[in-house]
Amino acid sequence: MLKVGSDFSGVGAFDQALKRLNINYETIFACDWDKYARQTYIENYGKPKYFPKDVYERNIPNQSLDIYMTSPPCQAFSLAGKRKGEDDKRGVLFYNSHEFIQNNKPRYFIFENVRGLLSDSNGRTFQIWCDMLGGKSVNGNPVLFPRQDATPYHIYHKVLNAKHYGVPQNRERVFIIGIRDDADNTFRFPKEKPLKNKLKDVLEADVDSKYFLSDKMINSIMTPATEKWQSGKMEIDLDIARPITATSETRRGRVGKEVAQTLDTGCNQGVWIADYRADEGLRIRKDNISPCMTSSMQGGEWKANRGTRNPPLVYNNKIRRLTPKECFRLMDFPDTFKWTVSDTQAYKQAGNSIVVNVLYELLKKLL
Repeated sequence: MLKVGSDFSGVGAFDQALKRLNINYETIFACDWDKYARQTYIENYGKPKYFPKDVYERNIPNQSLDIYMTSPPCQAFSLAGKRKGEDDKRGVLFYNSHEFIQNNKPRYFIFENVRGLLSDSNGRTFQIWCDMLGGKSVNGNPVLFPRQDATPYHIYHKVLNAKHYGVPQNRERVFIIGIRDDADNTFRFPKEKPLKNKLKDVLEADVDSKYFLSDKMINSIMTPATEKWQSGKMEIDLDIARPITATSETRRGRVGKEVAQTLDTGCNQGVWIADYRADEGLRIRKDNISPCMTSSMQGGEWKANRGTRNPPLVYNNKIRRLTPKECFRLMDFPDTFKWTVSDTQAYKQAGNSIVVNVLYELLKKLL
């Protein structure tokens, strides 16, 4: 039976991946500060034997774990944040995880963080992480003069995007895989796969009216779209749902392709559901699903003409936020996953989590 433990456990993406592998494992400990994340974790996996809140106060097990999972808070390195890096107290939580590895000596470890880590301090921060974790080799290259405080591990690091592993979300994260020197130290990251699921595939059919946006807000969003349609410059593929993200300054949308943009903790995305009708030139969608927008927008109805190229087309527009269930689906949690927290906390929990299938594919390569 595998013995595992995790810091910054959140709502248990690591546990979900282990369950999906259908192997026996024992959670020696999990650790998370957030009381709402702890609540959701317990609802889905039960309370671990040891469930401390603070990584600085939790005990380090004497027996080596088979796998140690850690995901130090990423805000200090996020491209969307203030980028304080190691000047932010959250940025130095790496050293706590490093201390755990030094003392517990797990067979494997997995680090996860945002891509912004790579460019923090012009790459210096990430280089320090690699130097301290990879005392034996880094991406297959032997370390000839390791740091005195380096852990004797072979590490492999790479940026993985969720959309390359079956999940319709453009979410890039850095993963560092560590392998103890006495274990088989060869590792290859999982191959990318064509994306079969699209954004529309995660959407719920029946959604509460509270998630839909107001006419006043939608008018400010649809004005540029209407002008573009009337000029004949707007093309719509009725078979896909396109993500749209809006700038905070203007609330104008940017059209993407068939995957959601990276989920944040506030669910700053939504979906544009439209009923397309025309006498010719366009066919009616069966699923009534179209692009993605931000959660700061609200819903309504408008009409537009596409010049003389087509007869009048009526858009019965409904713009809404992504629901918490849709956000958890975009993190690859199953519909059996439970939560009883508020929507605000659910959005936060989904945005802070790790895409389950990415972890699953990594674990398959290790075990």
